[in-house]
Amino acid sequence: MSEISKIEQFVIDKVRELRLKAGISQVNLSIEIGLSSKFVGNVESSKTPDKYNLNHLNKIAGILNCSIKDFFPDQPLQG
Repeated sequence: MSEISKIEQFVIDKVRELRLKAGISQVNLSIEIGLSSKFVGNVESSKTPDKYNLNHLNKIAGILNCSIKDFFPDQPLQG
């Protein structure tokens, strides 16, 4: 399994933060984006290689009523 990059971890953490703020469970978000009920849990776990792609993030932004830009840092991450 490959190591997760800083930008991938940033996006995962930001989605988790906004998901929790909205009161949406991992299972419900997974279902709402049309994937298996375990998908978001797998992405948020460091034990699986699952990651969000741009299509996932676009759908999640719609569900969380935010901009897809809200998942990314204002400046490039180093490393």
